[in-house]
Amino acid sequence: MFADRARIIIRSGKGGDGHVSFRREKYIPDGGPDGGDGGKGGDVIFEIDDGETTLIHYRHKRKFSAGDGAPGGKRRCHGSNGDDLVLKVPAGTVIKEAESGKVIADLSGENRRQVILHGGRGGFGNIHFATPVMQAPKYAQPGQDARELEVLLELKMIADVGLIGFPNVGKSTLLSRVTNANPKIANYHFTTLSPNLGVVDMEGGGFVIADIPGLIEGASDGAGLGHEFLRHIERTKVMIHLVDAASVEGRDPVDDIYKINAELAAYRQDLAERPQIIAANKLDALPLDGTEEERDPLERLRKEFEPKGIPVYGISAVSGQGVRELLLAVQKLLKELPQETTVFDPEYDPELHFGGKNLPFTVEKSAKEDRTFIVEGPRIERMLGYTNLESEKGFQFFQNFMRENGILDELEALGIQDGDTVRLYDLQFDYYK
Repeated sequence: MFADRARIIIRSGKGGDGHVSFRREKYIPDGGPDGGDGGKGGDVIFEIDDGETTLIHYRHKRKFSAGDGAPGGKRRCHGSNGDDLVLKVPAGTVIKEAESGKVIADLSGENRRQVILHGGRGGFGNIHFATPVMQAPKYAQPGQDARELEVLLELKMIADVGLIGFPNVGKSTLLSRVTNANPKIANYHFTTLSPNLGVVDMEGGGFVIADIPGLIEGASDGAGLGHEFLRHIERTKVMIHLVDAASVEGRDPVDDIYKINAELAAYRQDLAERPQIIAANKLDALPLDGTEEERDPLERLRKEFEPKGIPVYGISAVSGQGVRELLLAVQKLLKELPQETTVFDPEYDPELHFGGKNLPFTVEKSAKEDRTFIVEGPRIERMLGYTNLESEKGFQFFQNFMRENGILDELEALGIQDGDTVRLYDLQFDYYK
């Protein structure tokens, strides 16, 4: 199966912890603090690799982690930074937050490399907390936690033209005639189980065409392989709608076009509204006898769709009849349309999800105690665990932490006044501005 979709878990590196140590040398028995800072955790980066065409590397491995930062050392030694994790993907890969399905990044066009998760900051060593009042701080800052996120990778092919239609109408045959692609071709349904890309070389400018596997009714609801393939035409500017004009299998070409367009509209309304050119295929197989409509189905197709602004071209993908005229019409239409690659806008920012530089917290008035405000959050609880609040410097450090992370602003927004009580788990103190 063509690997155009994968669900993986990515993790950035944890920041290294700051170090607590003191200078101890001969003749300097009471040296000051010299604990070094922890190293930064590695980032998770996605990058386009032009040699990749599928997401097969992400089918059999689910978890990917960047390197953690090393802790600081004595003598002001800075911990080494964690290694970045660079994940290679094909051009056209869209990265989504798995639970919501919102777009984080679209690696196509000029966007070839993007940091998705930043590594944790390294913690400060105790050398940063020395003051004339507190010359021997016995605490250091821990490194920032790693960030973990489940993401969905979807490959949406970058093609100018999408070749659509029911199974067995000749899409693979046409693609093999007009490009250098070599799709499998046989006379049974669903021969094509993966999209095929080919380049049409023409004077005045070529274009990329994608053979989208045959759609069926209910494809927009996931029937057959509908969802697996419909995403590949989301970037196309023009669609060639191929039908079996000769009704070799007894299908009605007019009815087929309406059914496929209904599936496009059900999946994404704008897909059905994009420019289409109908290619009435298999003219070489038209019956020599029968009704006039059976001998000349083009007239019926033109009467039905050309008033709607959809041109109809009769072709034979086998013999090449009418193919050049079809390609010239596609080329002309493409030149009239905007040339930019369709790029999906970001809808989800991991930095906001993880709080960016700020740490997640909740601030609320106590429902049971008057003039009491409760502040909670898992990382606030952790901060309490490593901060020496019995010392003046330690308490000042914690106050700075609250100010820098917006907690004091939230308290003031709730109307806190001097003398009110602030409770953070087991810690309780009076607020004074």
